[in-house]
Amino acid sequence: MLVETMLGYLGLGLLLGLAGVGSAYGTTIAANSAEGALKKNKEKSSQYMILASMPATQGLYGFVAFFMLRGKLIAETGEGGLLLFGLGVGAGLVFLLSAIRQGMVCANGISNIGAGHDVLANTMIYAALPEFYAILALIGSLML
Repeated sequence: MLVETMLGYLGLGLLLGLAGVGSAYGTTIAANSAEGALKKNKEKSSQYMILASMPATQGLYGFVAFFMLRGKLIAETGEGGLLLFGLGVGAGLVFLLSAIRQGMVCANGISNIGAGHDVLANTMIYAALPEFYAILALIGSLML
């Protein structure tokens, strides 16, 4: 197997894997905060769930990009392998880090809602900021 082919497959795997890991971390960070907030204010559990689920989208973006790009690698010649490796690492890191940071923003919002503050809409706006860069990474990767 050609080195370029192996790098292409590695890039696709990293794209999918990093996005999934980021979403798992981000949703866990926010869900941990939701568990604590439930002790203070159970009536707001639906708002906690909305915010805790927001970082899951980066995992979906990674899956969509993986699904759309997997046909771009020509295994016999390795054509597209280096490009897919670079794209997979780059977009995968954006998905990973934006999901984790989004989870942190959502966790802070959940804590504040649990404390009695009405900050759901503001938190969703702030959480959309790291989401924006994940969307840009998805669009950029699909413009191949």
